[in-house]
Amino acid sequence: MQFNSQALDDLAARIGAALQSSPARDLERNVKALLQSGLARLDLVPRAEFDVQAQVLVRTREKVEALESRLAELEAKLGTAASAADTAPPPDAPSA
Repeated sequence: MQFNSQALDDLAARIGAALQSSPARDLERNVKALLQSGLARLDLVPRAEFDVQAQVLVRTREKVEALESRLAELEAKLGTAASAADTAPPPDAPSA
């Protein structure tokens, strides 16, 4: 059995035209417009912008951790120096 290609193309074109003018197509457009309207009211950011901000946050956290570590180091040194100064006699005190 051989199919008539022209007849099938014609049938496909008719079905396509019927779908374009059907209520289903209108419903699809209305739902799409409704979704776009709803999403426009939300406070959303594009994924690319979110990814950039996430990378900035990671770098910021790394810097904060490095600064906290450095501060702890300096505080430890200062504490060591302060405790050494507490045990040493004052410079203007007379020797025994």
